[in-house]
Amino acid sequence: MIASPNTYIEHTNLKVDLIDRDIDQLIAEAKLYDFKGLCIPPFWVKKASRELAQSNVQLVTVVGFPFGYQRTETKIKEIELAIQDGVDELDLVMNISAFKSGMNWPKIEMAKAAQLAHENNKLLKVIVETALLSVEELVIVCKTVSDAGVDFIKTSTGYASRGASIQDIEIMKENISPNVGIKASGGIQSLEQLKRLIEAGAERIGTSSGVAIMKEYRDE
Repeated sequence: MIASPNTYIEHTNLKVDLIDRDIDQLIAEAKLYDFKGLCIPPFWVKKASRELAQSNVQLVTVVGFPFGYQRTETKIKEIELAIQDGVDELDLVMNISAFKSGMNWPKIEMAKAAQLAHENNKLLKVIVETALLSVEELVIVCKTVSDAGVDFIKTSTGYASRGASIQDIEIMKENISPNVGIKASGGIQSLEQLKRLIEAGAERIGTSSGVAIMKEYRDE
């Protein structure tokens, strides 16, 4: 039996057409359901930070979103600005292009980002986009993320062909360091999915269906 789903859920909306009313609604829902976190685009972090100041909801934003192939210097600047705006946690998209080219640069980038986040008492998650990785590649990425000193490994941006799977979580759980958490995201729409992912080893759930899941939980 898992704890209340809200303790795992990061209420998420990263659609390109979000407007201010959408952000207001997301903030209100995050407060109402006391979600673990609220994940929104960087542009809206400053506004959300003010409005979540008296709540327990962690404010999360993305870095290098959605494809991860920005220069490291650009990603570092994004992190600095997000921290300045009041973010609590940062979800960095791994440079899959560099990884699949056999370069060591993704590890260096993650380590630099983790150092900056930790110096400012923030958490860093790395989105590895499992839909684009073979099992063998995911195992390598798990070691890379662990060695770089990040706090969480995250499955998906929501922009690939699929989101999180039970197999992804099981592979991650088996191959990451014990001090690295797992965030499942992408395509999670039901309480049953959430339960299965948590039981497989996920500690955070990124979903735009958080309200529906909580209503399902209360009805149950």
